[in-house]
Amino acid sequence: MTHEQAAQLIHDNDTLAFAAFGSLGFPEEFAAAVGERFAKTGSPRDMTLLHCAGLGVWQENRMLEPMSRKGMFKCSIGGHITPMLQICQQIVDNEMEGYNLPLGMVSHIMRASASKKPGVLSKIGLKTFIDPRMSGGALNERSKQKLVELMEIDGEEYLFYRSFKPDVAILRATAADPAGNITMEHEAQLGDGYHYALAAKVNGGKVIVQVERLSGLPADPRDVKIPGILVDAIVVEPGQWQTFLSPYNPVYTGEHVLPQDDCGAEVDRLLALNLAAGRKRERGNLHNVIARRAAMQLRPDTLVNLGIGIPEMVPAAAKQMGREIPITLTVESGIIGGTPAPGIDFGASINAHMHLSTADMIDLYDGGILDMAFLGAMQVDAAGNVNVSKSGERIIGVGGFVNLTQTAKEVYYCFPFTAGGLQVDISDNQITIVKEGRHRKFCASLDQLSASAEFSLDIGQKVLYVTERCVFELTKQGLCLIEIAPGIDLERDILANMDYRPLVAENLKLMDAALFF
Repeated sequence: MTHEQAAQLIHDNDTLAFAAFGSLGFPEEFAAAVGERFAKTGSPRDMTLLHCAGLGVWQENRMLEPMSRKGMFKCSIGGHITPMLQICQQIVDNEMEGYNLPLGMVSHIMRASASKKPGVLSKIGLKTFIDPRMSGGALNERSKQKLVELMEIDGEEYLFYRSFKPDVAILRATAADPAGNITMEHEAQLGDGYHYALAAKVNGGKVIVQVERLSGLPADPRDVKIPGILVDAIVVEPGQWQTFLSPYNPVYTGEHVLPQDDCGAEVDRLLALNLAAGRKRERGNLHNVIARRAAMQLRPDTLVNLGIGIPEMVPAAAKQMGREIPITLTVESGIIGGTPAPGIDFGASINAHMHLSTADMIDLYDGGILDMAFLGAMQVDAAGNVNVSKSGERIIGVGGFVNLTQTAKEVYYCFPFTAGGLQVDISDNQITIVKEGRHRKFCASLDQLSASAEFSLDIGQKVLYVTERCVFELTKQGLCLIEIAPGIDLERDILANMDYRPLVAENLKLMDAALFF
């Protein structure tokens, strides 16, 4: 079908499920056609949006934005909210329902829906804002649905996430063969297209797939990711880009393998593209210090996940210090091995060892195989709870954060001690605070509870909070200061800039002076 013909398959009040991971796998051209139909006719409207990761790039008229006009959606349920500008603002303004669930749980819910299961039982989300004893993932007063229920089995608490029934699954891939079988050889990640397609079909819905080409030959059955028996409409878009930044990058698919020594240069190239797109900040030595201290935790032959921002810098920081430790990096999208792509291309990886579905990747995390997670933090309270998902009225979303913080054996939060104008001088193997940041990160209360210290303590997780001037450790009594940087005054530079007084270790150590260069 043409884009316009396929857009007619979507009706008012439908539940739409997008299987994209950010800009990866998003059928941008088809979304624009649906938005154009609404602009002309006022339909389709009052729909429900299901999404695993955010379907935007913080830019007007790109990705989901043409489909996000007021009236198109009455409800959004997903793992990451902030890159979808209009959807996020409508939720903030209480103009539509909004629910934030862990990215991994959305993935597993869609897989459960594909086999007509009522939902998913999991400990993921307990004691965070996802827990119905807090908000149950609801983001505003308008959001009254009970998507998550607290249950007890054999004396243990679980959360029950109810399945969805999508009317239309909207997917993107590379090619369709004469039988409609779908292959994904040019996609940077596999995602959950099969699960989304099956979830729609078993619930009486439709499946629309945008591809870059039609093939005249039957596909190799080993390459087929979505069988033609599940597909209702195929739209062809020869000009679709692999990611927001790349028309096609063969190092994301394994078609071309970069020499290991060239991977750093490729990451730098991608960072430059992010900066040009206005979606990446320049990182300075302040951030390098934090990454270097975090990198000291790396051990050989461990499975590691890196969050966006400073955590992305950890492997390069280790290399700076001559600690090239053999580790295997993973990405929530479903990728094992290689070097994760930074910024807007998050979800892809250079020289990946394996591409899994997102649901399978989350199985690996939830099963406890992940050794280390390096993540950011916006707020930390006296108990050690962390907020990354909401800042004042600004809704961000937890993404894969809850799955990672509640399953990894060790969690390292990497972030500057304060925010908003923080300036430091790093010289002579020490650090001096030149200008303090305007916003405290160690706060008496959190805007939202994204990571539970109590949950971490219950499972015996090792947790450190790494900043440029000190390091805290999570204990049963709360945060404990265990390291201080050379040049830092305990009272003036640390305690005076916290809303509470943490424990201070009797044997308070000095951070390694070699970090400060």
